[in-house]
Amino acid sequence: MPRYTQISAGDPAPTFTQRSLSNPRYCFDTAAGRYLVLCFHHSAAHPAMKATIASALARTDLFNDSFASLFAVSTDPADESEARIANRMPGFRVILDHDLSVSRIYGAVAEDDHTAPRRAIWVVTDPTMRIIDVIPFDEAGTHFNRLVGLMESLPQPAQFAGTPLQAPVLYLPRVFEPGFCSRLMAEYDTQGGELSGFMRAVDGKTVGVHDPSHKVRRDVTISDPALIAEVQYRILRRIVPEIAKIHQFHVTRMERYLVACYAAEDGGHFNAHRDNTTPGTAHRRFAVSVNLNDDFVGGEVSFPEYGPRSFKAPAGGAVVFSCSLLHKVSKVTEGQRYAFLPFLYDDAAARVRDANRATLIPDSGAA
Repeated sequence: MPRYTQISAGDPAPTFTQRSLSNPRYCFDTAAGRYLVLCFHHSAAHPAMKATIASALARTDLFNDSFASLFAVSTDPADESEARIANRMPGFRVILDHDLSVSRIYGAVAEDDHTAPRRAIWVVTDPTMRIIDVIPFDEAGTHFNRLVGLMESLPQPAQFAGTPLQAPVLYLPRVFEPGFCSRLMAEYDTQGGELSGFMRAVDGKTVGVHDPSHKVRRDVTISDPALIAEVQYRILRRIVPEIAKIHQFHVTRMERYLVACYAAEDGGHFNAHRDNTTPGTAHRRFAVSVNLNDDFVGGEVSFPEYGPRSFKAPAGGAVVFSCSLLHKVSKVTEGQRYAFLPFLYDDAAARVRDANRATLIPDSGAA
């Protein structure tokens, strides 16, 4: 008998990167922060499947990227080549699962037999990407009514757990003194920042890419050993003990001594992302965001999986969080936000970094 992966309510939704109609490497987990619905329809050539998708598209009150996002997962190459189905933004995207990798991990195709019957199912997740329900298609079409009934019963994403959630972050004032913040900002202004990109995994390599629709930020790397030592002293005394107390994790390493600037004149921002999703960044454990000033508007850090609340630490204060958390920086609309942005890890993670070093394309210009 063919084996199908079994997923059910309460399980974490499997993450994936797959080609979509508009993105050669769409990372599904960047959509977290709202309800997500996967429709494993397989082929829009079937009239019933096409009708189901059309009915879903009519519900713009549900599928609008604010309340929920809908993903049609196509395993039929003709859906693309014959333009049977198209993205509709906001709210609806088509995943092209021609290699069946996504369908396999969700149990829509058999693990060990591609000739076995394919299952048409809906998968609904909450904003933290934990499964709410798996709804099989049925010939009578009641599956769609069941899906709509479920979606209409759900509260707003910020209330999905029944109470507002606090993102699991540390909020630490008084990490850097005012004078030390001024020194770091002066170092940035002396060197002048360069536009930085972000890391992406491509064919097993970690490469830096630039996309101003995703990120606009200018960076300076500190190289003065004396200044680096002063940074280390403060991180070691004022952040590392808090991580040990809350997470029972003992930091021994720090990556990059980077002063960044999100400027209003550049439209500085960084869209939703995670900091450890490539081989070259898999060793990162905690991200630290120390604000060096607070006389700016926008530029706040938020965690979409845990609601809309954003964080703006005071000058010298830090927000510390797991590199696995989805986070974003809102656009700076007035002034400039200066920040010191290291990553922290331990000796075990250092061995991961060494093992993956060969995957990193040098001089990628990304951070």
